[in-house]
Amino acid sequence: MSESASQFEQERRQKLAKLRDLGIDPFGQRTPGIQPLAEIKSLYKPEMGHDGGPQVIGAGRIMLKRDMGKLSFLTLRDESGDLQLALDKKRLTERDWQVRDLIDLGDLLVVTGKLGQTNKGETTIWADSISMASKALLPPPAKWEGLSDVELRYRQRYVDLWANPDVMKVLKLRMRIVDEIRRFLSAKGFLEVETPMMQPLAGGAAAKPFTTHHKALDIPLYLRIAPELYLKRLLVGGFSKVFEMNRNFRNEGISPRHNPEFTMLELYEAFGSWETMADLIEEMITTIAQNIFGTLQIEHSNGRKINLQRPWRRVRIAELVYERTGWKFDKRPIHEAMPELLKHSELASVRGRLDQISSAEQLFQVYEKLVEHTLIDPCFVTHIPSVIIPLARENKEDPFFADVYELAINGVEISPGYTELNDPDTQARHFAHQVGDKDEQQKVDEDFLNALRYGMPPAGGLGMGIDRLVMMLTGAESIRDVILFPLMKPQEK
Repeated sequence: MSESASQFEQERRQKLAKLRDLGIDPFGQRTPGIQPLAEIKSLYKPEMGHDGGPQVIGAGRIMLKRDMGKLSFLTLRDESGDLQLALDKKRLTERDWQVRDLIDLGDLLVVTGKLGQTNKGETTIWADSISMASKALLPPPAKWEGLSDVELRYRQRYVDLWANPDVMKVLKLRMRIVDEIRRFLSAKGFLEVETPMMQPLAGGAAAKPFTTHHKALDIPLYLRIAPELYLKRLLVGGFSKVFEMNRNFRNEGISPRHNPEFTMLELYEAFGSWETMADLIEEMITTIAQNIFGTLQIEHSNGRKINLQRPWRRVRIAELVYERTGWKFDKRPIHEAMPELLKHSELASVRGRLDQISSAEQLFQVYEKLVEHTLIDPCFVTHIPSVIIPLARENKEDPFFADVYELAINGVEISPGYTELNDPDTQARHFAHQVGDKDEQQKVDEDFLNALRYGMPPAGGLGMGIDRLVMMLTGAESIRDVILFPLMKPQEK
């Protein structure tokens, strides 16, 4: 704590003591009848005049205080908005007037009074009584310090939420989006389920897991990187439509689009396919946008515009790469088919290993580095090489490719969708290829393969990153802007 902050706290503690000397609990008590400030504000009608409105009870944090002799004006804020409060010495008891001198910015205050309006036309509560709900011992951050310091905002989200109304707005939009997803899927007959977050094997995606240890069983466990294999077990068990929306954990980097702990939707439908999944996600996202924002034209503050109008484009990955680079993919590696492409500046970060991977993996790398970020309007990228996606069914016409889509919007992948692989022998071969040498064979989920041997119906499945969806719909620039408490490196003392 800085020296100045320590001084401010000492001054506030002195006021805390004075409140107690007045017989006032600085940390309040339950107060029935409190209404949201926005709701109170809406009750006022011009014909009510200066103070002819209803008697109301409100509560909020003090954001502004102006003392004018025997009259003070305060701005209160709660999650619904701001409302002005007037403290007139003639209307208050002597003790309440003494309290006026002991309140600071950031304090939580309860007020009872008549709703009215000032001479300047601002809706105001004319207080009859005030009481403390909580004395703030630390001052709110100065605008140039706390409201704009990004690192401080993320670390002290508990301040950020009330100091920056736009932050509260975006995060409440996230909650509405999640609610809309649940309503949409429930109406489609999907059941929400919960599968293990601690798993004996890390499966369902290629990612580095977080590891832990269960003392009682003396076994290693992994925080899940995906719920996929457990959700498919439910299809084997007889469920026909299931979804889970919860946390996944990947022990990887942090960036504006990656957080090690993130929220993912995964769903599976017996007798579905990648096409039915594409139809479903397209309908879901457009329904959410229309219900919450009232439009399919999403505009970001940076000027970017996203058109969600249906139908969305569906195009093969090889065709997209050809449009962007001129490389007509014929399953030959780049150095044979189009060696000049290797000189592209955007491939610099992967150039050293491009000649060490298969042509299928080269195709996907070129797509990720050169194409994906250009896809602003929704685009289903289809026919991705099957080696990239070991849990998807191979295309019958050309098994080199898988029956999948990757949905890109706003330059990032929002959702993958598959025709799921339900052949246990083929799945076993894919797992073996994925994990590589014999020392890694223990990572194959043999119980999942055993489940497939009992028979899983043909199915479609999809995943969707909730954080990225919220970023796209709200225009947030960083994933940390749409997560209540993003992971931060601890501050050095």
